[in-house]
Amino acid sequence: MSFAEASPAVRTRLSRATLRRAMLTAVVLAVLALAAVPLHEELYTAIARTIGASPLAELAGVVAEKGPLVLVATFAVLAVRSWLRDRRALRIMVAGGAGAVVAYLTSELVKLVITEPRPCRAFDVTTVLECPEVGDWSWPSNHSVIAASLATACVLAVPRIIWFVAPVAVLLGFSRVAGGVHYVHDVLSGFALGVLVVTGITVALLPLVDRLYLRLPDRFERTD
Repeated sequence: MSFAEASPAVRTRLSRATLRRAMLTAVVLAVLALAAVPLHEELYTAIARTIGASPLAELAGVVAEKGPLVLVATFAVLAVRSWLRDRRALRIMVAGGAGAVVAYLTSELVKLVITEPRPCRAFDVTTVLECPEVGDWSWPSNHSVIAASLATACVLAVPRIIWFVAPVAVLLGFSRVAGGVHYVHDVLSGFALGVLVVTGITVALLPLVDRLYLRLPDRFERTD
C-alpha cells in the first residue's frame, strides 16, 4: 500500500453545506410534525376518507405496502454503480446504510415507549389498508423512517439523486396516511428521525469505513 493511499487525501468527508441542509431538513420536518399534532384528527380523517372513497384508493394501498421496495432497489443500484465508478460515494452509502438500520431500530424502540394507538382504531373511518393489530403502535411511522433513511443515504452519497428519491419518500410516507394506518405527524416525525439519524451515523462512521477501506486487499482496485 502506497503512502498516497494511506494519506488523509482519501478520507471521506461530507461538506458543511450538505450537513447544514440535512440538519435543516430534519428540523423543519420536526417542527411540521409538532404543528400537525393539534390537527391530527382533522388531517387524518380528511386524507383517509378522501382517498378511501376515490379511484386512487387501490393505488394508495399498493404504494403504502410496496413503496419501500423502490427505495431499496434505488439504494442497491447506486451501491453497485458506486462500487464500479465512485468508491467515495460507496463508503458514504455503507455508513448511511448502517444509519438506516439504526434509525429503524430507534423507531421501533420509540414505538414501545410512546405506544400511540393507530388512528384506524381511534376513528370510524373505512381504511384502504387493514388496521394493524393492537400493540402495533402508530408513532412514528416505520415506513416513513425507512423511506427517509434510504433517501438520505442516497442523497448524501450522490446528491443529484434527490430529484428522484425525495418525492418517492414523501409519496411513500403520506400513502400511509391515505391508507388509513398513520397520522400526519407520525409520517413527518418518521421523516425527521430518518434524516437526523442517518446523517449523524454517517458522519460518525465514515472514519471507520475509511480505515476498513484502506485495509482492503490489493486485488480490490481503488478508484479514489
